[in-house]
Amino acid sequence: MHASKPSVSPLLWVPTGYFMMALGYVMLTSVTAIMFKNLGMDNGKAAQYSSLLILAYTVKPLFAPFVEMYRTKKFFVLCAQVLIGLGFVGIALVMALPNYMAILMALFWGLSFVGATLDIASDGVYVTSLDSRAQSLYCGIQSLSWNIGPIVASGGMVFLSGWLHVNVFHHDATVFGPDWIDAWRIIFFLVAGLTLLLAIWHARFMPDGARAENTPASVKAAGHILMDAFVTLFQKRGIWRMIAFAFLFRLSIGFLEKIGPFFMVDPVAKGGLGLNNEMLGLIYGTYGLAAVLLGSLLGGLYVAKRGLKETLFVLCCAVNIPNVTFLIMAVYQPSSLSLITAGVMIEKFFFGFGAVGFMIYLMQQLAPGKYTTTHYAFGTGIMGLCGMVTGAISGHLQEWMGYIAYFVFVMVATIPSFIATWFAPFHIIDAAGDDPKTTQAVPA
Repeated sequence: MHASKPSVSPLLWVPTGYFMMALGYVMLTSVTAIMFKNLGMDNGKAAQYSSLLILAYTVKPLFAPFVEMYRTKKFFVLCAQVLIGLGFVGIALVMALPNYMAILMALFWGLSFVGATLDIASDGVYVTSLDSRAQSLYCGIQSLSWNIGPIVASGGMVFLSGWLHVNVFHHDATVFGPDWIDAWRIIFFLVAGLTLLLAIWHARFMPDGARAENTPASVKAAGHILMDAFVTLFQKRGIWRMIAFAFLFRLSIGFLEKIGPFFMVDPVAKGGLGLNNEMLGLIYGTYGLAAVLLGSLLGGLYVAKRGLKETLFVLCCAVNIPNVTFLIMAVYQPSSLSLITAGVMIEKFFFGFGAVGFMIYLMQQLAPGKYTTTHYAFGTGIMGLCGMVTGAISGHLQEWMGYIAYFVFVMVATIPSFIATWFAPFHIIDAAGDDPKTTQAVPA
């Protein structure tokens, strides 16, 4: 499949498209963990409940072919963004009801599948509207934009929740419980409004994305294509090493993602740093934002200059080794905001720098072939599986081990990442984005 020529500059839709993908994903799978903790859940349950919402992102290859059936990939992007916006409105309204948790989780669960569909369609627009050279050119912008989403969600929205809780609703920031509902309702209304505004923007500027040459005309045909996509995927040379890479590259990040913010807000007596939501959001949303933006830009330039194969191991080191900052902070429990901020900046800078390599590898090594969109979705789904498994058990492990021992465990978890990166296969991709050595056509 050849990339279509974009009718407008990618700078008008790549940054906003990937920001929206990340905003929805992080609000559903990470910020919900902070919300659950604010509402009074322990670390184990808060991490587990939010991690289970990653399931939809893990199984999204199963419904990726159906995105090809109707209209265009842009059509699915717009529909998904509108549904996500309306869904967050529904969540905010439901939280005003008594005994709302069961309905809330059902809405979160449904929105996670809509968010996964948004990921499939947005990635499809990117990989089919830009050729291989343009994908490499904009990879830094893509990674940077995606990384802004977590900072806005985990930084800005968390900060605002704490500010509203204290200054508008006049509650005690150190007490977790039902008093936090009012602040979080406003947060979900705001995210809903931002999502709907971005849908309007993308209706104007996002290209349609190229359609696959074997677009299905029925559900039965889509099922056949799904089976064909899996057959051709597992015919690729080195596929099991590619899958191992996709699962293990960010293994330690999966164990850290939920527990890092919990560590920041837990009381000093429990081994945490005793920050409130405002300080947590301020650190992540200002200095953390600057660090991840700089890291993403430099990472993209580094890969563009030296090539992915020559830099992948270095990028893996960048993603994983700086996690030691959390271990150091757990040992010394600094009270200085400057030291805490420095630790977060180090981790965020190197995460932004190294994460570029993962996305480019999936686009240029795992995805190319007959079913680019589905194969790319499979790769990101494997990443989601890693995040779901590690996140679901991370809170329980931390409560059992304590913060210091847990962060030692996180550092040990970096070892499989290095092994997978070292043995990740590389193949030569031709100008059309197809790898004749790894792609085998299967008769329809």
